[in-house]
Formats: sequence, structure tokens, C-alpha cells
Amino acid sequence: MITSSCLAAGEIEFITKMVENALYLLALLNPVSKVMFLSSYDPPLGRRHIFELAWKSSLAALVILIILAGAGDLLLTRIFRVELYSLRMTGGLIVFMIGWSAVREGRFHPKSESPGMPENFTDISLVPLAAPLIAGPGTIAAAISGTAEHGLLSTSLALSLAIGINFIIMLFSPAINRFLGKVHALGPLIRLTGLIIAAVAVQMIITGLKECIG
Repeated sequence: MITSSCLAAGEIEFITKMVENALYLLALLNPVSKVMFLSSYDPPLGRRHIFELAWKSSLAALVILIILAGAGDLLLTRIFRVELYSLRMTGGLIVFMIGWSAVREGRFHPKSESPGMPENFTDISLVPLAAPLIAGPGTIAAAISGTAEHGLLSTSLALSLAIGINFIIMLFSPAINRFLGKVHALGPLIRLTGLIIAAVAVQMIITGLKECIG
């Protein structure tokens, strides 16, 4: 009876940590930027094209992040001789620049990033959607550090949940963009999201500094 209670408590704690990590990763994934990218594409994307871009980029980013979550620490420390705190601070600086740009300019990427309609969407789904828009410096740093703190299984599940939510949001990008435009909430939401992303980035930098000094 006591053993069962301990197992249940351990499972609840595992799930709670995994969900918390997933929400943290979702903030770094920044779904609003994906909505902006897909809905502002010129010429406008159809449902089939959005679905193709969404699932291809999500799957590619998930594979990249899980591989780096499992082998990233080894690659960094053994091959490139880079400590985890250096990756945290560098990723934090890059993510902060993205968030600060959104706060100042009200968008996450320049308007000129939308090329003409291609025949094959695989290239776009990989670059820039899968990397760096989904598997960017911030999410890579969080995936590697998450494995060190919570283990590969918990981090992989958190990544899958976060990218799954991001995938669903991407599918409804045009409708979300139209609704936010009608209620005049798009600009404030972008700036608010940018502020949250910048705050997360500052925390990444502070954590890295603490690890470096400690």
C-alpha cells in the first residue's frame, strides 16, 4: 500500500515536472512567430500547404531537439569544449534579441522574409521553420540543460508536448491571425509575447552566470 502510494506520488511529480518543462519550452518555441510567418506569407498559403509545412517542420524540429537533448552535452563538452553555462548565456542573448525586436518593432521577422510560392515546401519547412524558428538557440539550450536536470525521457516528452501544441497552433494560423486582427490585439500580443520571451532569455543568462561563478 505504501509502495503504491510512493509510486503514485512519484508519477505525479514526474508528470508535473514534464508539463512545467513543456510550458517553458512552449514559451521559447514562440507560437506567435509561427502564426505571423505562415499567415503573412505572400502569396497566401492554402490549408494543404500550411498542413504540409506544419507537420514537416514540427517533425524535423522534434528529431533535431531530441538528438541534441541526448547527445548535445557530450558533443559540447567533449568535442567543442563548450560548457553548458556558455550555451545557456549565448542562447539567452540570441533569444533576448528576438524578444526585444518584437517589443520594439511589433514583429518577429522582417516582412521581406516571404518569398514566392514554391513548388516544394520541404526546403521552407526545414529552413527557416524547423530551424531556427522552432529548433532555435533557446530551445536547443533548454533541451540540453533539461536533460541534465530532468533526464532524457522527461525532456523528450516535454519537447513532444510543446511541439505538438505548437503544431496545432500553426494549423490554425490564418484563423488566429484574422481574429486577432479584427479585435486589434495582434500588435499588443506580439509585444507581450516578446516581453515574456525577453524575460525568459534574461533568466537563462542569469542561470548561466550563476553556474559559471558557482
